[in-house]
Amino acid sequence: MSRSSSNYPTELELEILKVLWDASPLPAREVRARLEERSRRVLSYSSVITMLNIMVRKGYLRRKKDGKAFLFVPKVQRESVAGGIVGDLISRVFDGSASAMVLNLIENVDLDADEMAELRRLIGRKAKEQQK
Repeated sequence: MSRSSSNYPTELELEILKVLWDASPLPAREVRARLEERSRRVLSYSSVITMLNIMVRKGYLRRKKDGKAFLFVPKVQRESVAGGIVGDLISRVFDGSASAMVLNLIENVDLDADEMAELRRLIGRKAKEQQK
């Protein structure tokens, strides 16, 4: 049975995107090496090439010829992908309530003082924007 298609990158696709968001353009061999460094994920070169080509077809990446190799560049922005995944999570898990998700996050994740201060600052900024 085949996997249902998703509007969002798979776990491996997201790891590849993270590598390329941090540094691109990169050839497949460098993507493979950085995946191994970043997530201790050991993949064959052919598996990485296959994934990169799938991601090009899905519209996540662009490739350009550089001599005998291809260089890969993300076509999607980190913020766009994150926003889509978070929106899907809010919709599916929290019945569309962003505040329920934020409350769950605050209750279940150990936030340090700097993170709490940043959250307060962002909430204050959003409140001011809504008053305009």
